[in-house]
Parts: sequence; structure tokens; C-alpha cells
Amino acid sequence: MPDVISNGIKIHYEERGSGEPVILIMGLGADGSVWEDHVQAYEKHFRCILMDNRGAGLSDKPTGPYTTEMMADDTAGLMEAIGIEQARIAGISMGGAIAQNLAIRHPEKVRSMVLVSTWARCDAYAKTVFEHFKKMRRASDPADFTELLQLWIFATEYFGKTIKDLQQAQLEARANPMPQHAFEAQCDACITHNTIEQLQKVSVPALITVGESDIFTPLVFSRELSQLLTNSEIMILPNVGHAHHWESLEEFNQKTTKFLLEH
Repeated sequence: MPDVISNGIKIHYEERGSGEPVILIMGLGADGSVWEDHVQAYEKHFRCILMDNRGAGLSDKPTGPYTTEMMADDTAGLMEAIGIEQARIAGISMGGAIAQNLAIRHPEKVRSMVLVSTWARCDAYAKTVFEHFKKMRRASDPADFTELLQLWIFATEYFGKTIKDLQQAQLEARANPMPQHAFEAQCDACITHNTIEQLQKVSVPALITVGESDIFTPLVFSRELSQLLTNSEIMILPNVGHAHHWESLEEFNQKTTKFLLEH
């Protein structure tokens, strides 16, 4: 599990599988290991690079605020450091926002994209949610804050079915020896992300996936993305939320693997 210097900071990553490369970019506050349930499918076909974004996991956590442009440059630098000229890119939530800017700022590096539960710009409501996360992250016990996030990202049916597992995750958050000190800086990147004026320049194939019941990054955000990205398709999964990639794991893995293999 090596490190590289990218964009002036240490970026930690893990490699799994072999074949053509796929760069996996995780969302707010999460490190690359959170891709585990998906990389088990992808590594059968691809060389998977699971990176820790700046501010998460074992990567450096410089003082914020961060931007998605900055984090896209981190990703480009990682690719250069490990000799990957071009790759398929998959990004979840904030990771999808980073992937957009990677395709805008470093188009030669992106072969295709899977954009999961993400957005081209925040509206006033979404900005307020992220600002509220920043306040609650400072004020809350880690277990309570994890519960807050769970209520935002999971649909009601899944929440009810898995509540014991979710409660265990809350306790694990309290015991986490590596808290995400840069969580607020990553929130800033989410709030300021805006690719509305630039996405029409992106021509690579893109699969946009969204949960029909997502209250965090709602369906309207993904529809906007699909209109701006001229070579895109959208997959709407019913009765699931922001974390539809876990709630409908088998279908998500099957359909995203198929897209990556075809593009």
C-alpha cells in the first residue's frame, strides 16, 4: 500500500487486480478502502487504484479549504507518479465531482467515467446541508455524527433492515484512531464545486447512477449532469438513496462493470 507525492502532498493508494486501469475516487470523509464491496467485482477485470483523497485515510491532511479542482490535480499527479497515462474513472459523491474536474482539467487522462450520486453544482439547500455537516462535525460525538450521515445517505427501507449494522458502524466511528480532521475542508470542496459552464466540453462516455429516493444529492442533480454531458447515460435505481451503490450492490456492480468493460 504505497504513497506518492502528488500536487505537493503525500497521496496514499492501494492496488488491486490486473488489466487496464480504473481509478476509484471516494466521497466525503471516506478513504479508498470504502470501495471494498465494489472492487471485489472490478478487480476481476481491471487494475484498480483505490486512492485516499487529501484529508482522508493515510494521505496528507493539509489545512483547507479544499476544492474539487485541487483534488482532481491530486488524482492526475497520482496517475503520473505511477505511470498511468489514461484510465477509466469512477467517483462516488464528492469523488464524482472530482472526476468531473479531472475530465475538464486533464481530458487526456480520462477514458470514461462512472459518476455516482453526484452533482454539477450545489443549490442553496445542498450548500446548507454541507455547512450544517461542518457545524455538527465540530459539535457532535463521532457516533452521533455517523448516525446523522446514515440518515442522509440511506433510504428508509434499507435503514430499517440494517439498523443493527449501522449502529455498530456508529460505535466503530467513535473508536476510529484516524478521525477525518480535514472533513470540513472537504465539505468546502463540495460546496464550491461548479462545473456547469464546462461539462459540455467533456465528450468521454459517462454513466451517471442515482438512487430514486436520494435526499442528499437528489435525482434532479443527476438529470442536470446527464443533460450537460453529451455522451452520457443515466441509471436510476428505485427505492434506494444516496448510498444506492451499497443498497443495490449486486445490480450496481453488475451494471457499472458492464459499462467499464464496454467503454
